Formats: sequence, structure tokens, C-alpha cells
Amino acid sequence: MQLRNRQWKIAGRPVGRDVTEADFASDEVPARAPEEGEVLVRVDLLAFEPAMKGWMENIGGYVARTEIGDVMRGSGVGTVIESRAPGFTPGMQVTGPMGWQDYATVAAGELRGVANPARPSDDLGVLGIVGLTAYCGFKAIGQPFPGDTVMITGAAGAVGSIVGQIARIGGCRVIGVAGGPDKCRMLVEEYGLDAAIDYRADDFAAQVAAHAPTGIDVVWDNVGGTILNTLLGNLAMNARVVICGGISRSKTGGMPVGPENYFNLVFKRATMRGFILNDHEALFDEARRRMGQWLADGRLVAREDIQHGFDNAPRTLMRLFSGANTGKQLLRFEEDR
Repeated sequence: MQLRNRQWKIAGRPVGRDVTEADFASDEVPARAPEEGEVLVRVDLLAFEPAMKGWMENIGGYVARTEIGDVMRGSGVGTVIESRAPGFTPGMQVTGPMGWQDYATVAAGELRGVANPARPSDDLGVLGIVGLTAYCGFKAIGQPFPGDTVMITGAAGAVGSIVGQIARIGGCRVIGVAGGPDKCRMLVEEYGLDAAIDYRADDFAAQVAAHAPTGIDVVWDNVGGTILNTLLGNLAMNARVVICGGISRSKTGGMPVGPENYFNLVFKRATMRGFILNDHEALFDEARRRMGQWLADGRLVAREDIQHGFDNAPRTLMRLFSGANTGKQLLRFEEDR
């Protein structure tokens, strides 16, 4: 019996504006049977990243271009339905590049078995791109020392919340920046950060200075714009500024506006560096091993925001840019396919 494969395809380029439902078009095609070296996977769970907007815009040039009509890219967890590759058997849970569709036919080399079948979503969050980004970027670029003051923008998001906890585990003093009292409370009470600042507060700049009276040793930035500019004005000597994301550019298009306070890098002998996760593959095994142990020990909390239903995929992506999600944004497909 041929499997019915619903797909979401790219229909628009959201440059300089929010992502909308009109940027996607639904389609239905037969699932493609696997060829030699391939595996047919039923997609059960999809992950959503802010970078997806950039993929649709073809911004940055660090991943292959997308075209109008392409199936929207996305990592997922799924169940093997048919395999023509050694090491993969029907019923096995795997993770890899699935795309927004019911069934993905994937080269075996792009798949791996999930680390914990009892909680496969971890492979899309703390043990997947999210956790790897946090661990590798913080270790390689942030270069933290115990006692450092670390300030994180977008701290209630998937990556930011993991960075904050890694910093806490490493003996740093950690301040998170987030939007609204509920998220700020969660950063302190659930994730164990030392303090949290609401970037919407009228006295935001004063709070930053008060929480870092001797300056910020490590800035982890997921936002850019005026928030980053404020933090750059409060650097400690020899500070390290890690540029992970620039979600503030989601409505402006192109590159984020450059910060006025950038020359403080000179005065403080600081460094500011961006990174792409793929440059740090040598750290992946170490990252998964250490974070897996922290999860098992209860020292690391992996919060998830799970939406439901294939039809809800565009709206689930939109949640990332409105601040509606808390933790890793996921979408679970319905069972009756």
C-alpha cells in the first residue's frame, strides 16, 4: 500500500517581515520507497529553530540555498518503516533531517539512533542542535572561568536556557535576559540562574549595570540590536562576546543593525566572535556525553514546548518570533495517518 505523504513547501521569502502562514503551501504526494543505502522514516516529532527563517530567506550562505517549492527543512525524530541500509530496522527510532512531511526517505549516513528511546525529544533539544550549539559555543568561544559573570540574551529560549545552566554548572555567576516576569521567574526558580532581567523594563540599562558592577565577562547573545548594544557598554576587561543569533532582525531583514558601543571592545581588550555549529564537530561527542550525564543527574533541565498536528507547522514556527514559546519548540504529528 502506497503511503500518503503530506508536505509543507516554501511559498514565500519573509525578508524584512514576520513569517506568516502564507509563506507555506501544503501538498500531498506518495511517499518515496527507499533505494539502496536509504531508509523510509515516519516523522513523529519536528524541531523548530529561529535559523529556519534565514534558510527561507537564503541569508548568510552557510547552508545550501532553498527554492520556492522545496519541502521546508527541519530536523526530526521518527520511526523506521522500511530500510535498505544496514544498522536500521523497522520500528527503530531515529533522528536526522526529516523536513516538514509525514514520511521522509533519508540516506542512512544522515541518520542516527536516538540516545534515549524513552525520551526521544532530547535528541532534538539538549542532545541535538540546541544543546550542541550551547555547549560548543560556550566552551570554544565563551571560554568561561569559575566566578565569571555571564549574561545571556534570549535566556528563556531553547539555546539560552541551556547556556545558562552550563554556566551555572561551571561555577559562573549567571544573569539571564528575557521578556516578561514569568520567564524571568522561571530562569531563577527552574533553571537556577542567579538573576534575571526583563528587557522590557524602563530601567533595563540600569539593571544590567547593577547586576554586573565589575562588568560582564561573557556575553552570550541570541538577540542583537539595542539589547546587545546595552550589554557591550558593560563589559569587563578581556570579556568574550559570543554571537549566536540575531532574532531582533526578524522584522528588519538583512543583517542586524550594528551596535554603537562596539568600540568598548577596544577599551576593554574584549573579543566578539560569531560561530556556526558545524565548525565544532570535534566537540559533539564530548558535549552529548557530558550533557547526557547532567540530564541523568538532574543538574540540567530540558524544558519543551510541544504543539500538535501536521496542519499546525507554520504556526509553530511563528511562535519563535512572537516569544510565545518557552524552551525547545517542537511539533508532534497526530497518530492517525
